[in-house]
Amino acid sequence: MTPFHLRPWSLGDLDSLVKFGDNFNIAKNLTDQFPHPYTSEKGKTFIEYATRNDPPNILAIEVNGQAAGGIGIHPQSDIHRKNAELGYWLAEPYWGQGIVTRAIPQMVDYGFQHWDINRIFARPFGTNIASQRVLEKAGFVLEAR
Repeated sequence: MTPFHLRPWSLGDLDSLVKFGDNFNIAKNLTDQFPHPYTSEKGKTFIEYATRNDPPNILAIEVNGQAAGGIGIHPQSDIHRKNAELGYWLAEPYWGQGIVTRAIPQMVDYGFQHWDINRIFARPFGTNIASQRVLEKAGFVLEAR
């Protein structure tokens, strides 16, 4: 298994973020907040956003000494305030190696430790079967189609 670890983002991650994030195969499976093309300017804006909270709710997935993806817990508000959405992406060269399947439980534990929530959910696109399988392998249960 390919080793990885979760850690806060830093401005030193900008080059790897742009290198790995500038990939249509990733962008097409994420919300419009994930830019394509992924420029250095957009990467810097993201890193500033990802590092503004304490504790950080968005972490880098480090593989082979580089930020090769990201994973985040996004607490909701108002009547949904006890819920948080899980989001993630991984550099295409590392797909199929079980990295995200192993990262999700770590992030779920981190989320429950740091926020007053009782439910974490994810919303993979219906066309992203691989992401749906990753979530199921990580212990998530399908609520609806």
